[in-house]
Amino acid sequence: MPTRSRTAPRRGRPRGARSFDAGVATAFGSVVREARLAAGISQEALALMAVVERSYLGRVERGQSQPTLHLVLKIASALGYEAAALVALVEGALRAEARRARRRSGT
Repeated sequence: MPTRSRTAPRRGRPRGARSFDAGVATAFGSVVREARLAAGISQEALALMAVVERSYLGRVERGQSQPTLHLVLKIASALGYEAAALVALVEGALRAEARRARRRSGT
């Protein structure tokens, strides 16, 4: 009969792993900024509606911070979007950037 390990499994990311993806963070931030401007909402007003710090929302819009799912849901709701629609816009922005990169590299 096999014996079970007596050590508990490690939680979280493996040591040295990174979950920040600058491309995704930049695309999400751009989509949020465009949606905010299209709605005529200031950054401060959106931060208040989403119940987040304005400075953090600024970092998200600049692609310097990658939001958690909880924050994506809060921002989408504050903008009047379904989270899936907001994420679909981010996916579209990522595809467009990938096409531009392929054209620049000539492949």
